[in-house]
Amino acid sequence: MKVIIPLAGKGTRLRPHTHLVPKPMLRIAGKPVMDYILEDLQRLGGVDQVIYITGHLKEKVEEHAKTKFGSLPSVFVEQQVQDGTAGAVKLARPYIDQDVLIIFVDTIFDADLSVIKTTDADGIIWVKEVEDYQRFGVVVTDNGGNMTKIVEKPKTPVSKRANIGLYYVKNWKLLNEGIDYVLTQPKNQGEYYLTDAFQYMIDKGAKIKVVEVEGWYDAGKLDTLLETNRTVLEKGAARRPKQIEKSVTIHDPVYIEDGVTMSDSVIGPNVSIGEGTVVEGSTLTDTIIGSKAKIRRATLHHSLIGDDCVIEGVDAELTVTDHSEIRGRR
Repeated sequence: MKVIIPLAGKGTRLRPHTHLVPKPMLRIAGKPVMDYILEDLQRLGGVDQVIYITGHLKEKVEEHAKTKFGSLPSVFVEQQVQDGTAGAVKLARPYIDQDVLIIFVDTIFDADLSVIKTTDADGIIWVKEVEDYQRFGVVVTDNGGNMTKIVEKPKTPVSKRANIGLYYVKNWKLLNEGIDYVLTQPKNQGEYYLTDAFQYMIDKGAKIKVVEVEGWYDAGKLDTLLETNRTVLEKGAARRPKQIEKSVTIHDPVYIEDGVTMSDSVIGPNVSIGEGTVVEGSTLTDTIIGSKAKIRRATLHHSLIGDDCVIEGVDAELTVTDHSEIRGRR
C-alpha cells in the first residue's frame, strides 16, 4: 500500500505561528500533529511508501519526516500551485501503482485502519457524526452503508456524517481517472476537490464504504488546537515531572517535558510545556508553551506560545510565535 499525505497548505488560520512553523508540526501534548498519524502508519505496517505533498516551509517538514520516521520509505513532491486537494493528490501519481491511503493532517483521529486489509469495497471514507454539520462536507449513504454523495456545508440536515479527510482507495486506477476528469471541469468554489473525484468513481459504479471513527479532533485553528490538546491529555498523553517544587501546584491533566523549571506557579489544567522552559510566579491554564520559553509573573489562559519566547508581567490570552517578547507592568 502507498500513502499520500498532502501538507502543502500555509495554515493561514493559525498565523502567526505558521509563518515559522509548518501547520503539521505544531505540537499537541508535546508532539507534532503529523506524528500522531505517522505513528499510526508504523503500527499498521504494510506501507511500501509515503508520498508527502509539500509546499509551505517544505524543508522543515522533510527534515522532520526523514529524521523521526526514516523507517517509512518516503518521497517528497512539492505542490507549487495551490489548486485544491485533487491537484495535490495528482502530484503523487508517478508513485501510485497499487492501493492507496490518503490522509490530510489538519486533524487527529481515533480510527481502526486495519479494516483496509479485509474490505472488499473499492474504497473507504472515514466520517464522524457531528451536530454542527453546516460547517463541513457531509457524507450521504445508501442503505448498505456506501457513500452516494458529499454535500458541502449543507443548509438542511441531509447528513451529520462529516468528512474528516481520511480515505482508502483500492481501485486506484478509477481514482486517477476521476481526478483527471475533475481537473478538466470548472473549479468548485475556486478549487479542485478530491471528493469530486470520489463522486466520479461512484457515478461509474464504484462502492465506497463509509466507516465512522471513534474520535476526530481538529487542529486547524487556535481554539480547536487548544481543545484538541485538552482531549489528547485527557485520553492518556498527560505527563508530570518526577520532581515538583513545593511552591508549584499542578492541576491535571498536563504535559510537562523534562528540563522544565517551575517555581511559585499554578500549572493546569490542560497545559503543555516544552523542554527547557522556565515558569516563575505564573498561572497557566488551557495553554500550549513551546521549548526554551521564559514565563514570569504571567497569567495565561487559552494561549499558544512558541519556542524561545519571553512573556513577563501580563494577564491575557496570547498567540505568540517563536522568538517573541511581551513584557507588561505586573
